[in-house]
Amino acid sequence: MPKQKRILHIVGARPNFIKVGPLIKAMQGSLADGQQLLVHTGQHFDSNMSNIFFEQLGIPYPDINLGVSNGSALVLLSEMISRLEDPIRNFSPDCIAVYGDTNSTLAGALAGSKLNIPIAHIESGLRSRDNTMPEEINRVITDHISSYLFTPSRDATENLLAENIATDKIYFVGNIMIDTLVSSMGQIDKSQILQKLELRPSDTSQIKPYNVLTLHRPSNVDDTESLTKLIDSVLNIPSQNPTIFPVHPRSRDKIETIINNLKANKLICIEPLGYIEFLCLLKHATLAITDSGGIQEETTHLGTPCITLRTTTERPITISEGTNTLINPMEPNLTKRIIEVINSQSSKPARIPELWDGKTAERIVEVLIG
Repeated sequence: MPKQKRILHIVGARPNFIKVGPLIKAMQGSLADGQQLLVHTGQHFDSNMSNIFFEQLGIPYPDINLGVSNGSALVLLSEMISRLEDPIRNFSPDCIAVYGDTNSTLAGALAGSKLNIPIAHIESGLRSRDNTMPEEINRVITDHISSYLFTPSRDATENLLAENIATDKIYFVGNIMIDTLVSSMGQIDKSQILQKLELRPSDTSQIKPYNVLTLHRPSNVDDTESLTKLIDSVLNIPSQNPTIFPVHPRSRDKIETIINNLKANKLICIEPLGYIEFLCLLKHATLAITDSGGIQEETTHLGTPCITLRTTTERPITISEGTNTLINPMEPNLTKRIIEVINSQSSKPARIPELWDGKTAERIVEVLIG
């Protein structure tokens, strides 16, 4: 018999969409229709950035879209909090689920806590210890006002305990993003993106070696000089492999100018991809170079060597157990450092971390619904 609890899910950005899908599906077996409400803040609002994820991952379209997408970070955050009040009061949930570390995550946690609704934070306990990153502030505040803290790794649990968060609030359940990856492998293997990019002439032919590059952090892409150095360093790797670069719309004009100036023939810029296409690209890549958080985890599960261009990571398990290596993007001789890492990758032992098994959502349901 379905339980009587009501769960409100708050999302707004691509990483949230990837995480919410498995939990909504897992709860459908325990909750009756109408006992889950999905609210989209509007943070990522265009089709490439938002709708395609709902379509590909089979996530129900949001019940409510708040349409908050324009303005500074502070304006967006305050507007999200304000517009969340009515849906929360009207639905009267037993619990609000928030995901990851986006502005939508923090807005949902603050709005819910002010209305005395228990908050469940999925992907809790991650720490980069770099307070200049907006995501770090979002994580810390959300964790400290949440009633249920679901951690993806044991080091994340240790972080929470070190901050004196009560043990009975913390649940080590594994990585919910891997649930989506595991359940999508059939679609990923059928994707035609390699053929479209001429990396695999036919379904039966060998895949041509290639690298994948993603950059989106303001510290890497906002300054033209820094961005030029990063792209030039990647292109100077002595390899004939083309580098596929899905470019964020806000950086496209700047990046295309840099590429033209560098005469970067090996760099292939493409539009942002859907989840399935991108994971297919990541799965078969020789190397991924990124400044993303989630890609560190996906490459670890897929076994793809990864270089993360950052000074810190909130996901150290991808280094200690996975395929990830951290490189400071301000290294004086960045190309040389990247080559050293590439040459050492074959000897680096890697394994899939504990409970990254595709069953995290089931463990969360056991706690929240019983």
